[in-house]
This record gives sequence, structure tokens and C-alpha cells, in this order.
Amino acid sequence: MENRISDETIEYVGVLAKLELSDEEREQAKRDMGRMLDYIDQMNALDTEGIEPMSHAFPVENVLREDMVTNGDMRDALLANAPEEKDGMFVVPRTFE
Repeated sequence: MENRISDETIEYVGVLAKLELSDEEREQAKRDMGRMLDYIDQMNALDTEGIEPMSHAFPVENVLREDMVTNGDMRDALLANAPEEKDGMFVVPRTFE
């Protein structure tokens, strides 16, 4: 079963995609889109009764590490490098008045 794509559809898709297609490219796009729709029709014809939907072909496991603090509180060590500090914070020059 071959799906037919009209010239208007190709023109509309070209406008949406902001493409300027030559006549040969339009014809190729019509054939390609027709083949895509034919393939979708083939997929829709398959019997999927009893098959569970899935989002991945393979099992997905969380590979992220546990969120744990590893370096602790280093405030005093960091402030020791500051030219000036006040109430546990860096003192910096004003950037606007």
C-alpha cells in the first residue's frame, strides 16, 4: 500500500522547516515520506496483543552515585585565603554605587 503525499504537503513541510527545495528534492522528499508512511502502516499491521509497552529495549538501572558529602565543612580553610572576611563571608569591593 503506497501512501501518496501531495505537492501541497511537501510545500507546507518545506515552509515549516524553512527549506527551499528544488523540483528534484521535492520529488525525492515525496518518495521518502511515502516510504515512511508505508513503513508505519506495516508496523500498525503487526499483532502486538499481549506485548507490554516499554521505553527501553534493555533494563535501565540508576548508575548515579549516592549524594553524600565527602569534603565536609572547609569554611575556615577557604576564609584563611581571603584578604578580608566578616562574619564568615568574603568581603569584596562594591561593584556599583
